[in-house]
Order: sequence, then C-alpha cells, then structure tokens
Amino acid sequence: MHVEFGGIGVATSPAGTLYRGREGMWSWVLHRITGVSIFFFLFAHVVDTAMVRVSPDVYNTAVETYKNPIVGVMEVGLVGAVLFHGLNGVRIILVDFWEKGPRYQRQLTYGVAGLFVVLFVPFVIRHLSHVFGG
Repeated sequence: MHVEFGGIGVATSPAGTLYRGREGMWSWVLHRITGVSIFFFLFAHVVDTAMVRVSPDVYNTAVETYKNPIVGVMEVGLVGAVLFHGLNGVRIILVDFWEKGPRYQRQLTYGVAGLFVVLFVPFVIRHLSHVFGG
C-alpha cells in the first residue's frame, strides 16, 4: 500500500499482512508443505513396512521396486523436506521462546537457509553419485 503525506510517498503495510511476500511468509508456507509431505511419506512407510507381517514376499518385492533412480531422486526430496522442516522448527522455537527472537526473525530465516544449503548440497552430491552409479 502506498500513502502520500504532503507529497511524500510512504509505503505502509495493511494490518495483518506483516509477512506478505517476505521471508517469514515463505518460511511459513514451506514449513507446512514439508510437514504434510513428511506425514504422507511416514504413512506410506508404515503401510509398506506392515506388509512384512502379511506377506514377506510382497514386502521384499515392494522394497526391490524402490531400488531405482526415480526413488533415489525422491529420497533427495525427502531428506530436503526433513532437513528444512527441522531447521525451521528450531527457528520457530527461537522466535517463540527467545525474547529477542521476533526482532531477529529475518536473520534467523536467512540462517536457516544458509545452514540448509551447507548441509543439503553435499548430501545431494554424494547421494546422487550413488544413485546414478558414481
């Protein structure tokens, strides 16, 4: 929103839109997306692991189907989701329980992004080299 005071333009933010398009909003969105993704993975994991009680042969067949490059790339997404969700969860705890947390929210968000890159990139390189036979 743009308001003029005596010919001077001042940008303002409407009430309740602190994060509109900023780091906090994107962090919030990614936290929800990664949380839901991890939930669905865990659900599928519990179901396929439970197959061992029903039929060990069916379980072994299912596990064999996971040994392909498509699932290897999906594992990269899973690790990325878990890593971001965990790091961002620590950021949320700091913002909620550290008295200076809200003041440093933007810096904490950039810290999460930096730490994510530092931890995730080496994993991706190593994991994909194994997935694609390197």
